[in-house]
Amino acid sequence: MIITRRAFNTMLSLTGLAALAGLSPLRFISDAMAQAASEVAKPVSLPDMALGPKDAAVTITEFASMTCPHCAAFNEQVFPKIKSEYIDTGKIRYIFREFPLDIKAAAGSMLSRCIANGDAPKYFAVTDMLFRQQSDWVMKNTTETLTRIGKQAGLTQQQVEACLKDQALLDKIAADQKYASDILKVDSTPTFFINGEKIKGETSYEDFVKKINSLLKS
Repeated sequence: MIITRRAFNTMLSLTGLAALAGLSPLRFISDAMAQAASEVAKPVSLPDMALGPKDAAVTITEFASMTCPHCAAFNEQVFPKIKSEYIDTGKIRYIFREFPLDIKAAAGSMLSRCIANGDAPKYFAVTDMLFRQQSDWVMKNTTETLTRIGKQAGLTQQQVEACLKDQALLDKIAADQKYASDILKVDSTPTFFINGEKIKGETSYEDFVKKINSLLKS
């Protein structure tokens, strides 16, 4: 889908994010094909938020939108098992990349980045909190709820406001999303790449186990 400037600005005014007016719209391009692991691993505008050793034999890269209910379900039901069995034991590396499907998702991703300030474990913890409280900040006044979450995480009112108005940060998120759309052909969330092989949509823990174990044995 293409989010037009008019639709983008309308969303801003309707969601309480009018302070973000003037930010670049996010673009989406459809297609579907597996990409080489090297293309998935290429550096992007923002530093990767990752858990697990860099030299792991298996790397999973997730593209998710903070307002995506399927992403929230995966975060609650599947990711904790993957983390316990494979990430915490040093068997795999797990990378989370933002692919916001709307302005609220972009705002949530920006807040996660600001709170974490480059600390990957903290970023995953904040992202988990946002997913678990998704119905609160997505369905209610977004700005007020994100401000409350930001304050709970230690930011001041001024820091939250500065974060949600950070044009440079949004530009980087949008640039990374464009790369994912144009080069990796990501067009929906969640989308996963396991050593470069694309898996779209909700995927069970059992399916992940089969794929991961087969790669660990090879």
